[in-house]
Amino acid sequence: MSSEPCPASLEAAPLSRRERFLRDKAALFAPHERGRSTRGLRQTLRRAAALVDDLLRALWTDAGIPTGAALAAVGGYGRGELYPQSDVDVLILLPEADAPDPQAEAVLKTAIERFIGLCWDSGLEIGASVRSIDECVSEAARDITIQTAMLEARLILGDRALYARFQTRFASALDPQAFFVAKTLEMRQRHQKFENTPYALEPNCKESPGGLRDLQVILWVAKAAGLGQSWSDLERRGLATALEVRQLKRNEALLALIRVRLHLAARRREDRLIFDLQTALAESFGEVDRYAKNGRLQQRASEALMRRYYWAAKAVTQLNQILILNIEERLSTAAAGTPQALRRINDRFWDKAGMIEVADDDLYRRQPHAILETFLIYQTTVGVKGLSARTLRALYNARRLMDARFRRDPANRATFRQILQQPQGITHAMRLMNQTSVLGRYLWAFRRTVGQMQHDLFHVYTVDQHILMVLRNVRRFFIAEHAHEYPHCSQLAASWEQPWILYLAALFHDIGKGRGGDHSEIGAREVRRFCRAHQIEGEAADLAEFLVREHLLMSHVAQKQDLGDPAVIEAFVRRVGTERRLTGLYLLTVADIRGTSPKVWNAWKGKLLEDLYRASLRALGGARTDAAAAVAERKREAQVLLALHAQPHSAHQALWDTLDLGYFMRHDANELAWHARQISRHRALHAQKQPDAPLPPLVRARHSPLGEGLQVLVYCRDQADLFARLCAYFDRANFNVLDAKVHTTSDGYALDTFQVVTDLQPEHYREWITMIEKGLSDAIGTDGPLPPPRRGRPSRRVRSFPVTPRIDLRPDEKGQRWLLFVSTSDRPGLLYAIARVLAQHRVSIQLAKISTLGERVEDTFVVEGDELQHARRQLEIETELLQAIAPQ
Repeated sequence: MSSEPCPASLEAAPLSRRERFLRDKAALFAPHERGRSTRGLRQTLRRAAALVDDLLRALWTDAGIPTGAALAAVGGYGRGELYPQSDVDVLILLPEADAPDPQAEAVLKTAIERFIGLCWDSGLEIGASVRSIDECVSEAARDITIQTAMLEARLILGDRALYARFQTRFASALDPQAFFVAKTLEMRQRHQKFENTPYALEPNCKESPGGLRDLQVILWVAKAAGLGQSWSDLERRGLATALEVRQLKRNEALLALIRVRLHLAARRREDRLIFDLQTALAESFGEVDRYAKNGRLQQRASEALMRRYYWAAKAVTQLNQILILNIEERLSTAAAGTPQALRRINDRFWDKAGMIEVADDDLYRRQPHAILETFLIYQTTVGVKGLSARTLRALYNARRLMDARFRRDPANRATFRQILQQPQGITHAMRLMNQTSVLGRYLWAFRRTVGQMQHDLFHVYTVDQHILMVLRNVRRFFIAEHAHEYPHCSQLAASWEQPWILYLAALFHDIGKGRGGDHSEIGAREVRRFCRAHQIEGEAADLAEFLVREHLLMSHVAQKQDLGDPAVIEAFVRRVGTERRLTGLYLLTVADIRGTSPKVWNAWKGKLLEDLYRASLRALGGARTDAAAAVAERKREAQVLLALHAQPHSAHQALWDTLDLGYFMRHDANELAWHARQISRHRALHAQKQPDAPLPPLVRARHSPLGEGLQVLVYCRDQADLFARLCAYFDRANFNVLDAKVHTTSDGYALDTFQVVTDLQPEHYREWITMIEKGLSDAIGTDGPLPPPRRGRPSRRVRSFPVTPRIDLRPDEKGQRWLLFVSTSDRPGLLYAIARVLAQHRVSIQLAKISTLGERVEDTFVVEGDELQHARRQLEIETELLQAIAPQ
């Protein structure tokens, strides 16, 4: 009697070729999933390529490829390095024939198609090009990317003679000089794509400046020039020193390990250090979050990893520049037959084709003062555009000379002060000093900011790059060619004496970040210490310290307080004190906001800062600053504008008589005239047609006078949930509200003004105006409960670095109204969610200041309502607001 075997007794089914391949590849990289060591990684990348070689040979045979063809690996796979999720790029060389044979060609074509299909079925993400030798040569001449891939070709199997002929033809057609020019231009374009900095918050470890691609470019151009194929070859040829080769290999290994782990963590070809993966990647390197004694988070694990990456990328950038210049010089000398001519600058430096060249290799060791002198000469010598490879190498080797004694040396301090006070070249000099590590070695406080990330969701640069960006922005205010960018700032800069004080403030304004405590206070102490050490005294030192300590003040007041309140201006002016301080603070604030991210600055922020500056300037100048005088002046300007539009002399008076002082303080003359013109015309037309009927809502929109976004006017009978309904409409229509001013007339009408923007507005603003005027009118007339806010999906950055939601509700200084401060992560529908809660509790909004800083919002509202007077009700409102703004 037989019995059926139980499942456990059955033998495991044999693995398919695809399963075996994927299993073996995973086993290869498993030892590198955790730990800091890079030992054996290069061999693993080569073994992964060899594993694919074996599979391709088997598939080539199974596909029945006829003799005479050849299979070659190209690109990174040809180099013998294969990352976990990299493409497998191959070149199928077609056999050469004296006469076409259609039948043989059809057989070969069918076999190649079968081969490629088998590759995909086996788990290979293959990229195959099928060409004859003639086609290879012509395509390489046309496309530098194809030429580069073929430069690294490696035979896997097939007709060796055919492959040898391909190599001979390809090498004879390759022009090393042209290839060098093309690859360096390509590298420059790639760097520009990443804003010429390795310090992006989500860098690409392969393509970003300082990434693996920069190392590959060196080897490509060296190989094309016949100078070697490895770092050791470059050392033997005298193109790299032993120290440089050690640094190249160490940093290449770290970047390669990061790339391997990115592929493993993402389970796809991912070369970006995106926020979603940074923490997991950091933990794989053994990094952990670090906390201060008080329990405060001091450094995230991801910050520690990213700092290691940035330092490696910086070293790669320096070494790339040195070796590329060396290879270029070797090629130029070979082409010309003679070395490049030198022009003497002084006893220590030469001008070599526009590059500063040290007189001898050990100049900096013998004369350390010459280190900073290099950058002073770079600033002051006409025609100089950079540093030669020899000078860069000498600086790289002189890093350890820049110690505490070097920083205390009076001669070095005098030279640095000269660099800072030069009339031109400050931005380029400071950037070059940072690239060569001299700036951080000399300013030790600055060194701490190098590679320091900022997890505030609106800075897109590390602290050191942000500082240099702000320095650049300040400098551009003083350059006539850039006056069109910010005319008001350029006009103020034109009459500003000692621009270097602003450069100094820019250099130190964020230098205290990442050290715990108030970075403004830390920076103020550092700049005062710098001034004492560099013999900067008196008013200049006081001004620099003030600007660093108060560099956040102006943006805080402009974006979070009511600039129509004279008390706000008076308090700000008392803190600033003088017109020179006010102007300096204004210029630094504009430069600072512009230097955080291309997305943070907008025309509305510019207007708020300029309004605050002008109001404060009037107060400092001794002009009458009481509200009545300011309103009278504004009304006169508005009446002039009304007259220019042929408005009847007193048509505006009926409206103005119903509005309080706050309305006139919060709107400029242009807005007063626009409101009066639209509302008086609306009333007159209604009186002619339907004098006994209620006045219908008026909605008007126009292209903002700021040149960005739309300005929207709403005038209608007031109702409890009006502001919430208006916000609901803007939310549904995908408009972002930058500012809202809410007023109620004495005869019961709401007069609200919104500043809104949308991504589509620049091209289609006329259509959007029509849509808003119709849509808002319909929204005002809608009855029934307020709809629930839409639930927008937060961005990756918000998910990775969420902002803790905060609500602060307190009475204003006069005790007449309440101030509501909201801080949270930005998302669609947020403003409406806040307005809906307030409307449900019959709390009216008098003023809304919407401040979006990247993906963080910090909104300020002036509100009033009876329920705010009761502690229990107030607690309910705050609780519901926290629920409404919490991440979804």
